[in-house]
Amino acid sequence: MTLLHETPRTRFEASSFAPQPAEARGLARDEVRLLVATPDGISHGRFRDLPDHLRAGDVLVVNTSATVAAEVDADLAGRPVVLHVAHRLDDGDSVVELRTAPDAARAVLDAGAGEVVRVGDVRLTLRSPWPAEASSPTGAGNRLWRASVRGDLDRQLAWNGRPIAYGYLDRRYPLADYQTVFATHPGSAEMASAGRPFTAALVTRLVTAGVQLAPVTLHTGVSSQEAGEAPGPEWFEVPATSARVVDQARDNGGRVVAVGTTATRAIESSVLGRHVVASRGWTSRVVSPSQPPRVIDGLVTGWHDPMASHLLLVESVAGPRLTQAAYDAAVAQGYLWHEFGDSALLLRR
Repeated sequence: MTLLHETPRTRFEASSFAPQPAEARGLARDEVRLLVATPDGISHGRFRDLPDHLRAGDVLVVNTSATVAAEVDADLAGRPVVLHVAHRLDDGDSVVELRTAPDAARAVLDAGAGEVVRVGDVRLTLRSPWPAEASSPTGAGNRLWRASVRGDLDRQLAWNGRPIAYGYLDRRYPLADYQTVFATHPGSAEMASAGRPFTAALVTRLVTAGVQLAPVTLHTGVSSQEAGEAPGPEWFEVPATSARVVDQARDNGGRVVAVGTTATRAIESSVLGRHVVASRGWTSRVVSPSQPPRVIDGLVTGWHDPMASHLLLVESVAGPRLTQAAYDAAVAQGYLWHEFGDSALLLRR
């Protein structure tokens, strides 16, 4: 995995992690907290207040990728491991990550090329690091592998798989809790979580207020690369209709606001000259201050860990000063981090 050549300027100590979905905390999805940061200042409210902060003619770019069951118990040379299936490649291979059993707490870094991972009657042979070089949070071993698959992995995941989860959750939650209202195209190893607080009623209010939606698809990989690594390639598609909606809004002075880092990456991978064009395939585009967005004016997002590549993307959209102010306020006010946590709207104009 390619290392980042930039590091985020924003400094903070992460606040509390959300241990459960909003519904398990007695809230509706759109009742999570919303911090709004603009050049005019910072305000606090609930996510259902989002229409109050957007204007007719603005566009929300939303990710239609649905989360799949991508975690399953497996066996590596006689020892139990947890297998994360990050991607399905065009040639039939899969990109996988091995983690310690039973709770996937740490990456398994001592596996080697040629070793076989067993999931029921399915055999995955580790072939080479992915995408092209060793990936390790410690500098030794390898974390992500290209693996050839023998057997029906999809069937095993359907039977025995579960959503990828990490140790800050209080228990396991069903796959339905990892879907957004926009999810129509299965393929994400982890939830495109910025879209989770949206509800059908909130979308109706936005559209009624003149805010347009531009659907795109980007299938997320695993998020555990946040120790100074750049995000790996991910499959995306930007339809021609969405490209036209974004271009027309920009021509008419509307703002283009991405719902999440995934939607940002997809739309910014489809810019040709001054225009957004229909495109699909694998993107390696890393949006950062040195490679800033050319289309996106704002971002609906959750809260990211220190030194994460996602934080570089936030800084590239909002600017480092506004990003630092937002994170300072979020920490001070006890906002909740991670996929079931609270939200932010950052607008640079």
